Amino acid sequence: MTVTAPTAPATPAVSRSIAPALALARRSVIGLIRQPQVIFPSVFFPLLFTALNTASFNRAIALPGFPKVDSFLDFAVATAVLQGVLFGATNGGTEMATDIQGGFFDRLVSSPVPRWTIVVGRLMGAAVLGAAQAAVFLAVLTAFGAEVKGGPLGVLTILLVATLFALAIGGFSVALALRTGSAEAVQGFFPVFFISLFVSSAFFPKETMTGWFRTAATVNPLSWMVEAMRTQVISGFDAGEAARGLAVCGTVAVVSVFVAGRALQRRVAGP
Repeated sequence: MTVTAPTAPATPAVSRSIAPALALARRSVIGLIRQPQVIFPSVFFPLLFTALNTASFNRAIALPGFPKVDSFLDFAVATAVLQGVLFGATNGGTEMATDIQGGFFDRLVSSPVPRWTIVVGRLMGAAVLGAAQAAVFLAVLTAFGAEVKGGPLGVLTILLVATLFALAIGGFSVALALRTGSAEAVQGFFPVFFISLFVSSAFFPKETMTGWFRTAATVNPLSWMVEAMRTQVISGFDAGEAARGLAVCGTVAVVSVFVAGRALQRRVAGP
């Protein structure tokens, strides 16, 4: 009688695809952790702006149309989170461009890993960083007197919006890196993202605006995101506002991931 040795169960194809994506995401996060000079500005400057704005505009909470808050700090929490994630998420595109310039991208393309994991791994790293940044901002600003009246559900909403926003900005910055292969081009495009914050309700509520500026702030997707987080801070948990903010943020994230995927296809296909 012939005895055959038991064979190990075959690894599912999905697991073989997910493992490289997780490994690349881990590499992305560790790479940023090892560069404190990259993470520091994305944490320090939003906190600095928040401190300056709170000291300068605290009397503005008495203006007609301004939401009822204990201090301007409560109003500024969502803005700090959005600013920090915006700073940090663009680093994903810069790191992708660095991989292209250094030749690591070409080695990934020639390896047996699924090509989609190259983009997904980088974006997963950006999403993890965005959630971590949001948690840091909430911890620091709460220690200085801010209060998330929405409780645990409100905090969860803020973390989810920050994660999706990081994914969205990361997708666009990675797409730009894949199209140009230049870290300088990605960094040069950052002001476009940053300026969009000032044409939104990030710094002042729409109710205090007039004319074309109010119209622009109303249609700006960043306004929907920041207001979804702000409501959880100053009014309490609002499921409807949270759903609207997450829907807008999720839609932008899907579009950005699609754009990044198309950019990957074009780069791999060559000229």
